[in-house]
Formats: sequence, C-alpha cells, structure tokens
Amino acid sequence: MSEGLQRRDAFSPYEALEAQAAARPNAIFLRAPAAAELPYAPDGFAHTYGEGLTRIEALRRAYAAAGYGRGACVALLLENRPEFIWHWLALNALGVSILPINPDLRVDDLAYQLSIVEPHLAVALPETHPLIAKAWDGAGRIIGPDDPPPACHATVTRQTAELDDPCALLFTSGTTAKPKCCMLSNDYFLRIADWYVSQGGEATMCDNAETVLTPLPMFHMNALGCTVLGMILKGGTVVPLDRFHARRWWRTVKESCATVVHYLGVMPAILLQLPREDSETAHDVRFGFGAGVDPRHQETFETRFKFPLIEAWAMTETGGGAVTSTAGGPRHVGKRCIGRATATMDYRIVDDAGADVRQGTSGELLVRKKGDEPRRGFFLEYLKDEAATAEAWESGWFHTGDVIYEGDDRTLFFVDRKKNIVRRSGENIAVIEVEGVLSNLDSVVGVAVAPVPDEMRGEEVLALIVPRVKPRDARAFAEDIARACAERLAYHKVPGYVALVDTIPITPTQKLQRGAIKALAATAVGAPRTIDLRAFKATLREKARA
Repeated sequence: MSEGLQRRDAFSPYEALEAQAAARPNAIFLRAPAAAELPYAPDGFAHTYGEGLTRIEALRRAYAAAGYGRGACVALLLENRPEFIWHWLALNALGVSILPINPDLRVDDLAYQLSIVEPHLAVALPETHPLIAKAWDGAGRIIGPDDPPPACHATVTRQTAELDDPCALLFTSGTTAKPKCCMLSNDYFLRIADWYVSQGGEATMCDNAETVLTPLPMFHMNALGCTVLGMILKGGTVVPLDRFHARRWWRTVKESCATVVHYLGVMPAILLQLPREDSETAHDVRFGFGAGVDPRHQETFETRFKFPLIEAWAMTETGGGAVTSTAGGPRHVGKRCIGRATATMDYRIVDDAGADVRQGTSGELLVRKKGDEPRRGFFLEYLKDEAATAEAWESGWFHTGDVIYEGDDRTLFFVDRKKNIVRRSGENIAVIEVEGVLSNLDSVVGVAVAPVPDEMRGEEVLALIVPRVKPRDARAFAEDIARACAERLAYHKVPGYVALVDTIPITPTQKLQRGAIKALAATAVGAPRTIDLRAFKATLREKARA
C-alpha cells in the first residue's frame, strides 16, 4: 500500500474524502457533461470536493440524530447519481454499512437480497418505491434521497468508523447459483483503491490531475472501490454515467476531459462497429481499464482509438488482497493476458486433485495474501453462509474457480471459469472462446455455449443460438455455423450441437446465467430445434486434413 495508507491517514472512505476536501475544496470531484444526456441532469453537473463534503456532513448529522451507527445497514437504490455518493459517505462516517441495489433487479431477485441482508432502511428514488415495497416488508422504512431518515431501530454500538467495519454488502453475479452476499470492509476498499491508483507503467496516475469516466454501476466493487475511492485518494474527478451508450460515448469522453475510461468486455466490440468520427481520437484518454476484451479486437481497438486497454483480474471476494494487471509489464495483446500478480499476492495453479501444475499448464487459480494475514484485503465473509465461506477458503487458499495458466515470463493468462470448461476427449475447451467466435457472426444475435454428455468423448460442445433471422433450413444454418467456427477454431472446439432458441438466460446484471444455460443445454439434446452436427463436424476435420 501507499505510504499514506500505511500511516493510516484514513480509516474509511469518508475520512479519505474529508481529507481531500480540506486540501482541495474547489477541485471538481463529480462531473458529467451535457453530452452524456443523463435523464436526471440533461445539462450535466459538476460538484467540487468542498460542496460534496458539505452535502455529506448535512446527511451525516441527520442520520446521527436519527440514531444510525455501527450495527445498522441501509439499502441504497440511487443508481449512479451523485446522491448515491453523498448518502454512502455520510453513512460510512457513522460506521453504517450499505447495500447498493441494482435498479434492474426484478421483484423476486430484490426480495432475495433484502431477505439476506435485512437492512434497517432503504433510500431510493421515488419511482422505485413501489418495487421495493413489493419485495420487502419494510413499510415506513423506504424514503427518498431528500427525505429525513426515520428513527433507527438497529442495535448501534457507536457512531464512528473503524478500519475493519463492514462498509458495503455486495452480491456476486450469481451466474451458476444463487448470488452470495460479500461483506466488504473499509480496509478492503482502501486497499483496492490504493492498488488501482498505483499500478504504474501505462496505467500511471498523477496527483490532482486524473478524470476517470465509468459506465459501470455502483453496486459493483470496480466503480465503488477503484473509480470513486481511487479518485478520492488521488484528488481526481469521477464521471459516473448511468450506463454505456455507444453512440454518444466518444462525445461524452471528449467533453468530460476523461484521462481514463473503464470498459466491460463487450464494449470494445460495439465501439469498433460504429462509423468513424472525429471525437473518437480527439480525446485526452491515456488508457482504458477493464477486463474481458475479445482477443481479436484488442489490437484493432488500440490502433483505431489510440490508447491501450489495461486488462485486470480480481473478484468481489478478493479485492486488493489478490489482483492482477497488465500495467507495467508485458501485455501480450490479443491473448487473454491478465498480467502479473502484485508483490503481496500469493498464488498457486492446481489441477482437479489440488496438485500444482507445471508452468504453461492450465488449472484453477488459488490465491491469498502473503504474510501472517492471508485474508487481509479480501471479503470478510459470505453473509449468513458460513459453509460457503469455509469452502471458498479450503486449506487456507481462496479458490477462485477461474482456470488460468502461467507463461514463461510469469505473466498470467485467463482461460475460463472452471465450471464453464468443456472436457472433450481429454481436451479442455473454454466456452468463452467458442462464444467469442459465434458472437461475431453476422447471422447470430445471441449465443451461449455449454457442455453436454457424450458417450464416446465424455463431453461435447453445444451452442445455444438466437438467429438474427429465422432460418428457412435449420440444418443448413447450423452447418454454416460449424463451417465458420472451423475457420477460426481447432476442430475439437467446433460445436457438436446447435440448438436454436428465442432467448439466452441472463442475470439482472446482463451476464450469462450459466446455471440456467447448462440446464437448458441438458434438455436440448434430441429436441426438435437442436441439430446434431457431430457427424458433420467429423467431415470438416477430414477436409481440413486433406
């Protein structure tokens, strides 16, 4: 960590903001240009650190008077608006944890999260109050961002924040099972923020000079921990968008004077499809920060838009305790490189039996922090799930569930989630690699890949595909899909089955719902809209050999 944090200048995000506001009250903390076309701020906005602290202090006093403190939890459904930041830091000052809510959650999903956390209050945009009321028996405890808080009925021990206090409760994506609730401390957020602003290399950040634009939501650790708290530590500016809007992206980037932009894996692919415009290179961006860029798009993107994409790896559970980045070392563009481990991160790559694999061989990544506190910087626990917490930390290592391999220069490369590997005739096939090829075909608008049992090969590749246009001849369409894959993938990775579907199951955060996809794939074999391509696949191999 930085020298400042080693000296414990800040014990909480609130204290970090308070210090920055005292040092630079007139510097811009939050900004959005008119080009962003935010529905709640069509002309944009700009808030200084001093103004922010004034708003936060007013809220802190109101919450304190109502009895909120350590032991209370408040749910926030305020999107990426400045009000979210004000309420979060005001509550943080008192030792209150928050539950940031995804505004796209359906009633059942929201009810599940609220039943696990059992917050004492919900602060939400007025138009979302009916949704919360349907999901939660919290009558009288749902208020708007400008309403005075009701009396707190939690057992409160104090009204100050300490380093190891729970700061935020964030749910995992829940792609293979029910989402788990990660308890994250103030220390967790300070560490991930400090790592983010001190990566160095192509991701070097300067004091009091950075503007980071993010379309990522505040209910994810990236936006909350890296972007917002990172800029607080660095004295920079945050541009919090409501979401990613491709056609106004570059105008927003330019008008916000962003020096860093955050991205999700799909964003570079979408931006590359847009017509060229002057603003796409008339910007101040020095690097993009994210994960999951399609390997075939990375070099093309960097060449066209004139800045590098810094790929990183972390999980909600690992935070700054175990994190990697391609900044400051070989980036191996176009190879799913996630960079190198930090100096304080200990890791192993193991096979299914838990034995270390040879360098260059893929296996599951196990991580912990070096030293006497192997869990320092990680999540505190899965709330109300001691068994899952213990399983994740089996044998003293956090089991990530990610399959990776280590290159000759100790750089790490991502393969796939362990549960998403197809094991065919002894070969490991990453479903994201096959999905990447299929999603780039003009005839496909939606795709997911899953393993299905095969008597001869153990497992076979099945592709669930939403066609752009309903095909007149399903078999001919499926064979065209297989031929296109065979041009880009090794034979064994080509789908052995293509199942035509109307929709692909996704989570409320727009990630593939892997559990539902596997269940759907299991019932697809032999179904009327599924084409068995195994014999055709063999003919493709013979033609390739000839």
